[in-house]
Amino acid sequence: MAIDEHLDNMILIKLMRKIIDYCSYFFYRLQHLYPSDEFLTLTKILQRSLTFQYKNLLKDNVEMLRTFEEVGLRVFSQGDEDGILLYIFSLIGTTNKKVVEICAGDGIECNSANLIINHGWVGLLFDGSDIHVKKGKNFYSRCKDTLIYPPTFVKAWITAENINSLIQAHGFEGEIDLLSIDMDGMDYWVWKVIDCIRPRVMICEYQDIWGYEKAVTVPYSPHFNRFAIHPDYCGASLGAWKRLGSAKGYRLIGCNRYGYNAFFMRSDVGENIFPEILTKECFKHPKVIDGMKNRLPQVMRYQWVEV
Repeated sequence: MAIDEHLDNMILIKLMRKIIDYCSYFFYRLQHLYPSDEFLTLTKILQRSLTFQYKNLLKDNVEMLRTFEEVGLRVFSQGDEDGILLYIFSLIGTTNKKVVEICAGDGIECNSANLIINHGWVGLLFDGSDIHVKKGKNFYSRCKDTLIYPPTFVKAWITAENINSLIQAHGFEGEIDLLSIDMDGMDYWVWKVIDCIRPRVMICEYQDIWGYEKAVTVPYSPHFNRFAIHPDYCGASLGAWKRLGSAKGYRLIGCNRYGYNAFFMRSDVGENIFPEILTKECFKHPKVIDGMKNRLPQVMRYQWVEV
């Protein structure tokens, strides 16, 4: 494929991302409504087109593929994670389209919703709030793309002691395509013990205020509540996640735009497409720098465990 055609493809990719972001903001978030059929149909078409363009770029010239910063977009995710996940799975493909999301909130604004609704994935979602779970179940039972087979949405307080049994009790075991963890608390300790599933890709929220050199986490407690101490006293640094990931056979491949959600890929998957990156590459955004300067001093006096 000629250079001009590559440039045309990249312009088209950028345009489609902008349209999806606009539709998400105007038709869904701005009006605070459930996504309309028109919104879902349009985003489906555009995402299928993006997948096709990504695969073409991979086939013709890997060097010209986009970085995470350039492929991120939001349909249902809190940030630009939907676009990054679309990009990743467009290039490495899927096996069974299974996703487990731990602390999915209401299941509408989360990392798995776009995959479940627009790409036919099978989901197992957990959250500790009755209100969130009821809202999510109501949404998926009404959504035309999921009402026949909605994701399994479980109300549960997740601990290191119960996570494996909870996952297995709902029919998930062995290889899955994606695991997402965003607990604002015992995230590190929960991923450490998970051994009933082997996700090809894992996304987690890390405590960006610690920077890229420290490998620390809050100590384990099954009853942990960050609001009982301080909102920023929770989670684990990216250095801690990377060490744990390496021990479990995963490599760090990138982060979201604002530098607080990290993407890991299993060592036997897509290494020629997504090489390992250094942790410091995830600490460039001003939001992260400000947090290290102004938020970290407020919680340094509390107990943190080096791992």
